[in-house]
Amino acid sequence: MIKREAYDAVLRLAGQFPVVAITGPRQSGKTTLAKMAFPKKRYVSLDDKDMREIAKANPRDFLKAFPDGAIIDEAQKVPEIFDAIKLVVDNSPYNPGKYILTGLSQFRLKENITDSLAGRIGMIRLLPFSISELKNAGQLTDDAYDYVWGGFYPPLYDENKHFLRDDWFENYIDSYIDLDVKNQINPSNVQAFRKLLQVCATRSGQLVNYDDISRRIGVSAVTVKSWLSILESSYIIHFLEPDSNNLGKSLVKTPKLYFIDPGLMCYLLRLDSKEELLLDAHKGAAVETMAVSELLKKQFNNGKKAQLTFFRDKNGFEVDTIADWKHTFAIEVKSSSDTEKRMSSNVRKYIALRSDDSKGQVYYLGDLTCNVNDVQYVSWKDWAE
Repeated sequence: MIKREAYDAVLRLAGQFPVVAITGPRQSGKTTLAKMAFPKKRYVSLDDKDMREIAKANPRDFLKAFPDGAIIDEAQKVPEIFDAIKLVVDNSPYNPGKYILTGLSQFRLKENITDSLAGRIGMIRLLPFSISELKNAGQLTDDAYDYVWGGFYPPLYDENKHFLRDDWFENYIDSYIDLDVKNQINPSNVQAFRKLLQVCATRSGQLVNYDDISRRIGVSAVTVKSWLSILESSYIIHFLEPDSNNLGKSLVKTPKLYFIDPGLMCYLLRLDSKEELLLDAHKGAAVETMAVSELLKKQFNNGKKAQLTFFRDKNGFEVDTIADWKHTFAIEVKSSSDTEKRMSSNVRKYIALRSDDSKGQVYYLGDLTCNVNDVQYVSWKDWAE
């Protein structure tokens, strides 16, 4: 079993907060992580209809069945349980890590947490496997496009299962729409929502244009914005906001859209092989999508906020990603495997504009991480490390 890098952060938070919530996309390994980190805790899933009805009918008595706490899967399906947990936590001796909640929807969990558990809960966002997790497990191949095209969802790496990539993604999208989307949109709009997924795949790494997407799928721009928020809250996409440091320039104010998983993006682009991806116009965007996803995983696995932006002024000068971490990193992402100096021109210009201790990096597809004229070229195998 591949050890998750979020493991240590989960234990860290469970040593402080009485409740820990693990959110993330469907099939990212949330339940597996919870069981791995807390093997002695009882497990209950509110996906189970009977258990869900019991919890809804009397949430306080339901919790009494677990005096030592529990792992409660899909907790957001019984909103009443959050108030019950609050009462237990507030009226009991301090007991960090008593309840471990897992769930898909960031929005629905956050809504209940804000109302009931603020100050009592630690949050972890678990995305699919990272490059470093696969590398540490000895499962990383030498071809970056195995992952740009194939993606990182854990079931595709389970040796006890034999999923074919296309079949798995088709089932994943059907399950996602049937179980997570249909109750949030008008049922007559399901096909338009499917089309939205495909349109978003063609726009990963680009500025969001609500009106253009609206024309493409035939619903209002207001509806597009609402549906994109569903995709974001369920960790299908992520919005990268523009850098607020204007450096004396006029900046764009529109976020960029990225898929969380490049494999899902490539599936929606109907790319049947990594060789087809190599010849496709979206190759660069897919590589950039993987890079941004790796940066997100690095932060989320440490229990931290993303703190990622991008820089673009109205004259078109752009740096792909700004990671405002312990140091500020200006990062350009390239689908080349060569350390060409011209690939670092934008980060050099950006660093010169800032005149501080910002560091420049070029994420590229070579096998060697090295410094070239004060800019670090980072091999894809070391992204976000």
